[in-house]
Order: sequence, then structure tokens, then C-alpha cells
Amino acid sequence: MAARYYDGETAAVEEVMLRVTSHELVIYRPTDSSIVARWPVADLSVLGDSHHEAVPPLAIRGSEARLIVEDPAWRAQLATLLPALKPLALEPVRVAPRLGGYSLAIVALVGLFWSAIEYGTDYAVPLLPYTLQAKLGETVLDELLADKEMCHGKAGVAAINRLANDLARGAGYKHDVTVHIVAGGPVNAFTLPGSILVFYSDLIDQAKDSSQVAGVLAHEIGHVVHDHPIKGVARAYGIDLLIKVLSGGYSDILSTFGTGGSALLAMRNGRAFEREADATGVRLLEQRGLRADGVSTFFEQMLEKEPSDAASAAGIWSSHPPTRERIDATKRPPTGTPAFSAAEWQALRNVCK
Repeated sequence: MAARYYDGETAAVEEVMLRVTSHELVIYRPTDSSIVARWPVADLSVLGDSHHEAVPPLAIRGSEARLIVEDPAWRAQLATLLPALKPLALEPVRVAPRLGGYSLAIVALVGLFWSAIEYGTDYAVPLLPYTLQAKLGETVLDELLADKEMCHGKAGVAAINRLANDLARGAGYKHDVTVHIVAGGPVNAFTLPGSILVFYSDLIDQAKDSSQVAGVLAHEIGHVVHDHPIKGVARAYGIDLLIKVLSGGYSDILSTFGTGGSALLAMRNGRAFEREADATGVRLLEQRGLRADGVSTFFEQMLEKEPSDAASAAGIWSSHPPTRERIDATKRPPTGTPAFSAAEWQALRNVCK
């Protein structure tokens, strides 16, 4: 029977033939029948087994030399002649069923983990001490606004904080809300963990009336009362942890997938959070008998400035629902009491002066 012989001392490989006797395995050259080596049967071993390797090598005790027998029939014959070489002829493990089982188990575990991230945060986040949420929010605020000019007009700051806390208490929220006003743009507002709201003064300056500022503020209070900021942090951390578990922290492919997967999850959560905040903001204004049309008119104003609607163009990669959808969902008549008194609105317009 044919085999390949490695002497363990050089890189050379030699094509050889084998002959089995009762006490030794004779290795010889097929060209001239010269003996290459004689391996005592008692010292033979198989490195590994054919369960897990296509061709497990033969070895001899005390030597680095190796024999490779490619032909399965000859390996089976060797195992028959020399019982110590039985691992040469074991049935290969059927990989497909095991791989399928492992794959299903991994998919199930990922699905379970994903569900825990997706839905478990709704139950876990309220258990997180509020002091930790507030500390996180303050840390992020300090970093974001380190080089920004803040607006300190007392009456204007007091007016927007008064309305923010009125709306929050109307939703049964137990913590104080703090609104900070940053000088300049963009025309935006956002919410941080710990009931911290940030408004840019350009949003106030470009608002057509006080109902639009009240509408945006009510929307942000919707984020606050539903714990959206800390839920977003928890879900982002969870998906990042999942990807690290799957990749062991080493796979560039899975890391790349993780980046995209995390982004898509964050965007999807973002759209869900925005819809919930829109609906909550309108409801809180209506509950207090305040004008609630400012939410939709603010979106209409945005759409007038950018008719292409970046949210619609971005599709699944948008963190916000399409603007037209939001207008339709929040459309209300211009009725109800203004959210700010005339004096408060004037103070808010001059908050940076």
C-alpha cells in the first residue's frame, strides 16, 4: 500500500510503500525496494482520528517522522491488520447534521438575546437608579456643550422649564425636568438621560408662534416620560455586547455587521421612539387644554424648507419617520389656550439677549 513519508528532520517528502508483518511496519521505496524505516508495531500510534480529520498521520514513538496514508481502503486494511491503528478507520463525523444543530442553537440564542435587548429594556430600565441616569446625562451634557454659549435669560428659562415640568407631571412623571437653551443652531432639540432637555435658540427664533415651541417641548417630554434616552443607551450597549460575544472581539466581518446591525436597530428604535413621543406630546397638550397644533405646523415648516424630506429619502437608515407621516398623525385644530402667556413668550424670544 502507498503512503507519503516525512522523516521529521527535513522538509522532504518521499513516496513509499508499506508492508505489515506480525511485529513491524516496513517502509520501503517502490523504485528499488530499499528500506526507508522499520517501525515496531508496539511503538506505532495515530495522531488524532478519522472522526475529526480527513487523514490522521501515523507516528512512531520517540521520532518526529510521520506517515500519511491517503487511501481510505488501505487505512481500513491497516486498522484490520494492526488493532492499535483502529483510529485510522473510524467513520467520519457527519458534519452537516451537527452544523445544522449548532446553527439552529446559535440562531435561537441570538433571537433570545435580541428579544431581551428589544423588549427587556422596557422592564429593566425603570429599575436603573435615577441617580445613575442623571449622572450619565450630566456627563454627556458637559461634553456636548463644553464649547457652546448658553442662554441665561431668567424669565425665558423659567418659562420653558415651567411648561416642561407641568407637562411631565401631567404624565405622572416623578422627577424634575431641566431645560437648557443653547445659543445658535441647528433648529433642533434633544433629550438626555436624567430628564435633561436641550433646546437651540434658533428653533425658538424661527418658530412662527409659541405653539410650535410648545409642541416641540411636548414632544421632548414624550421622550422623557417614556425613558427613551436611557432605553436607547441600554439597547445600543446590548447589541454591541451581542456582536462581541458572537465575534469574540476578533472578527472584522462580524464587527462590520455589528456596526450596521447596531445602526439599524438604533434607527428602528429611533423611529418607534419618535412616533411615541409625537403621540404623547400631543396628548399631554390636549389634556391640559393647550393648543396642540404646534407639533404638526412645526413639521410643516420643516417640510417647506426641505421638500425632499431627508427622512423619507433615507428609508430604513432614517432615525425619524417620514415628515409627512408625522404631520398627518399630529394634525390638530388651532384651538385651546396658548401654552405660554404673552409675557413668557416674549421672555423666551429674548432668552439669549
